Parts: sequence; structure tokens; C-alpha cells
Amino acid sequence: MITIKSNSVEDTDKLAKIISSLIFNGFLILANGDLGAGKTRFAKSLASYLGVTSNVTSPTFNILKCYNGEKYDFYHIDAYRLEGVKQDLGLEEYIEGEDVCFIEWSEYVSYLLPDEYLKMDILVNGDETRTIHIEGVGSKYIEVEKEIERVW
Repeated sequence: MITIKSNSVEDTDKLAKIISSLIFNGFLILANGDLGAGKTRFAKSLASYLGVTSNVTSPTFNILKCYNGEKYDFYHIDAYRLEGVKQDLGLEEYIEGEDVCFIEWSEYVSYLLPDEYLKMDILVNGDETRTIHIEGVGSKYIEVEKEIERVW
């Protein structure tokens, strides 16, 4: 696991740009953190670097929003409202698909998650800064984690 300190929105955008350059087919990112931690902000920035031109907004009430990108489609899942729900919602096709899937509040859909993913825990430091813990789970994502650390 690596730890990154984001001192600004620009730092968060820089991290999104780095990760966007490391994306491969079926890339899965899990983003956890309190309300207002910056999960959706990161998703917007990442989607932009993936060539999504639509306005990316939080899918809290929809649970899933799909966006067309230049090389990959971008699937944004907000599982906040799924706490305690364990039913077939059809999300597996997006989570295990060939494009990019970004899940906020992933702990609420842990039963749907594959064995490999990139996990981000975003912590608010009480000011405008964030501490971001990034962990690659599975060999491909461990390599991504190492590259993020090298480039950061």
C-alpha cells in the first residue's frame, strides 16, 4: 500500500491523470471515504482523462451511471444506498466488464467484487488536504500501485 497526500484539487487531478495512463481492459477502482472526501471529484477527473465529455455527476440516486469515453466506457457506481442490500441488481456486468468501473462505497457491494482491483481510501485531514491510501489487489493492480508510487 502506498500513501499519497493531496494538498489541492490539482493534486487529485494529477493522481487521476497518472491512473488514467495505467488503465487496461476491465480496470476496477474502489473508492472509499466519508461524504465530501472527494470520491466523485476524483471520478470526474479520471473520466475526463479517459475522454468522457459528458458531465460526470454522483450516481447516488441512480446507483449507476454510464459514460462513453474515447477508448473505454466509464461506469460509475455509488453503492451508498445499497448498505444491507444483497440482491441481483445486474451490476456484475459492469464490475467484471471490459471497460473502466469506478465504485464509491464499495464495502456495500463487497459480495459482488472480483479478486483483483485498485483500492483507494480517501481521508479528509480537517483542512483542504486529503490522505489517499492506494492498494493494488492482484498482480496487475500491484504493478499499477508500484507505477503510481514511482511517478508520483
